[in-house]
Amino acid sequence: MNKLNIMLIGCGRWGSFIGWYLDQLHHSVTIYGLENAPSFITLKENRKNDYITLTDTINLTSNIKEALNKDVIIISVNSQSLRSVCQELKEIGLENKKIVLCMKGLEIETGKRLSEVVEEIVEQNNKVAVWIGPGHVQSFYQGIPNCMVIDSKDQETKDFIISNFSSDLIRFYYGNDMIGNEIGAATKNVIGIAAGLLDGFGLSSLKGALMARGTREIARLIKALGGNELSAYGLCHLGDYEATLFSEHSHNRKFGECFAKKIEFDYLAEGYYTLDALIKMNETLQVDLPICTALYEILYKNADPKETMTQLFKRKLKEEF
Repeated sequence: MNKLNIMLIGCGRWGSFIGWYLDQLHHSVTIYGLENAPSFITLKENRKNDYITLTDTINLTSNIKEALNKDVIIISVNSQSLRSVCQELKEIGLENKKIVLCMKGLEIETGKRLSEVVEEIVEQNNKVAVWIGPGHVQSFYQGIPNCMVIDSKDQETKDFIISNFSSDLIRFYYGNDMIGNEIGAATKNVIGIAAGLLDGFGLSSLKGALMARGTREIARLIKALGGNELSAYGLCHLGDYEATLFSEHSHNRKFGECFAKKIEFDYLAEGYYTLDALIKMNETLQVDLPICTALYEILYKNADPKETMTQLFKRKLKEEF
């Protein structure tokens, strides 16, 4: 393992954990945040947030130009902010870096996968990888291990990231399907919201059926996009269901539960935005996505949640596979 100079862009719960984790591996870590962002101010003033306490060896900066001196740039922001971050990196002349996306989602306006957004904007031989899979900050911080995936079009980049980021806390697997892994990771948050609705309506016993049928429709989507449908059954999607569909720490599940109970929810639920992008993407693909479509009707079209979910059970009878 080499000691790397790393800049982490984003200081929310996942970003702050990644900074803490890589510092534990004795890499030199700098966390970048906007000077007036509440999350950055909290870290700067207290060296901690609700999830993580930073060591004194982690640097904090609001100067994005420091990325030019780093070996690896890790981005962990909300998916709809990625394009503006990439534009900033382009403007400072970032080149010949390894850019790792520790985030999940789709861009609403274009329907693009997040790696596609980076490749479109940040050129100059930068290599893009994605870091995805199950796990919650709270569990990792307590020393509870999990398995995750690193994927990239570039094999050398995958080798480099995995060899330098692996530990007893996170076992990394090599991804070999960027389409499947990114779509699977993004859409598991959508299924997480559906699981929350079931919890909110006292129908948690249906989550087994949701897992089975949700994975099937996402597998169809991945295949239609040119990926390997088996990726839906891997760590990027089905393997992340426990953390997303059942955990109290899951923002997407909690958002769905609060929606069903008509309680306000103040945290980011990426699945809400991913769903919008997903339905727009599917206007041309025309893949059969009954769960996602029903959820879209509920969240975006004000359809009655219970009635819409009931209609899923009244669909035409069919073979399971």
